[in-house]
Amino acid sequence: APTLRRIIGNLDPDQPLSAVRTMEDMLDIAIADRRQQMTLLGTFAGLALLLASIGIYGVISYTVKQRNREIGLRMALGASAGSVIRKVVRHGMLLTVAGLAIGLPTSWALTRLMKNLLYEVAITDAVTLASVSTLLAAVALLASWAPARRASRVDPITVLREE
Repeated sequence: APTLRRIIGNLDPDQPLSAVRTMEDMLDIAIADRRQQMTLLGTFAGLALLLASIGIYGVISYTVKQRNREIGLRMALGASAGSVIRKVVRHGMLLTVAGLAIGLPTSWALTRLMKNLLYEVAITDAVTLASVSTLLAAVALLASWAPARRASRVDPITVLREE
């Protein structure tokens, strides 16, 4: 800016020069609103993912707690901890697959409403849908694994004595 002021001052000393900015600053100002929107959208997406994982964890934990007696009986009859874990995780993943079966077509239909927010992404971008689906499935797997581990540590004798 000082160099520019000196050159213009040498050419025409009466020429006013104000609001000198670099191109980078001009671009930052131009995309500030879009950047703020995308940051907000990303934050809400992260919160939605967190809430989804807490919800899956809560549902699976509640189901495991309700089936505690059944799991204890299965283990008393010889079921291994691995089979209990597989059964509980399978239940959680079935719920996840059902949610994805409903959510994928819905998101595919709703992207037409959001096409103004998408930058260099097709409204039917299969890679994005597959990536998000894989991420949600991985989160669901982790969220159902913790209650499954807890279920596999159930003491059959203690559970059978409770009632």
